[in-house]
Amino acid sequence: MKFLDEAKVHVKAGGGGNGCVSFRREKYVEFGGPNGGDGGRGGDVWVECVDGLNTLIDYRYKQHFKARRGQHGMGQNRTGASGADVVLKVPVGTVILEEDRETVIADMTEVGQRVRLARAGNGGFGNARFKSSVNQAPRRANPGQPGEERSVWLRLKLIADAGLVGLPNAGKSTFLAAVSAARPKIADYPFTTLHPQLGVVRLGDTEFVLADIPGLIEGAHEGAGIGDRFLGHVERCRVLLHLVDATEDAVGAAYETVRAELEAYGHGLAEKPEIVALSKCDAVEPAALEDKRRALAEAAGGDVVLLSAVSGAGVDGALSRLADTIAAARDEAAAETAQAAEWRP
Repeated sequence: MKFLDEAKVHVKAGGGGNGCVSFRREKYVEFGGPNGGDGGRGGDVWVECVDGLNTLIDYRYKQHFKARRGQHGMGQNRTGASGADVVLKVPVGTVILEEDRETVIADMTEVGQRVRLARAGNGGFGNARFKSSVNQAPRRANPGQPGEERSVWLRLKLIADAGLVGLPNAGKSTFLAAVSAARPKIADYPFTTLHPQLGVVRLGDTEFVLADIPGLIEGAHEGAGIGDRFLGHVERCRVLLHLVDATEDAVGAAYETVRAELEAYGHGLAEKPEIVALSKCDAVEPAALEDKRRALAEAAGGDVVLLSAVSGAGVDGALSRLADTIAAARDEAAAETAQAAEWRP
């Protein structure tokens, strides 16, 4: 299935049916009176978050969605049938934006969550509604109200606990394949990963979701390389694992390049907890590896994990640090939720 993380759709709710002008005409009934029914209500347009989807490919070839109009009212006080709703099904993590692509309408983070995008029009009143003591034979009825119409953007942000960042060919896909059942494409050339990949990591009794995104290069926020459009998929991550290739000549510069792109992107990525690791350590001599570790620690301003996804050295230690950081973040989020519930009136 092709991966698509952004789509624009145009939705239109159904208009209400018109009211009916009708009079009761029956043999041997002298005063029939008005009996025109009301029009039916149109259908709404909803967005529903469902399980089993991980892409917006359904909206690649169909972008217009229109709910049915309500049926017109009929004689004998018959109300028209309501129009059927239209439901757009999206994966967990979809953000619905206004046409300006900045104003957030809703953030779909839970399965079963529903949001109404366009409200239907009500049906018009039939002439039976206008009967009164001074107007016993009204010959008027209301038309149905039009339904709402709008264009919105759907943007998918994958839900993962930890995210992998780094330059192209830093070993991110190899690491993901080594610690999870995911099978991303792995090759010895840059930009092997063209779309985000997810994998579930199990470490003892703990499990978390790890996301791998295409590599960043200098100027990615300006569109260089694949750009930074996939950084949105790590916005929800609780921690970042920053991999730096140990075979690079200047590991400090490689680290600073990616950090500069994270800061240029914004959205709080630069403030997230970060674990820095030197990958491909099995391909470097121990003496040179120690020099690069010190250089990277100086650039990052903290400890550096040494690992090799191929040999498995240092992988468990990196996963343990990720799991501890995620557990702490989960506990903090649970405490904030409990505190908010206590203050709720």
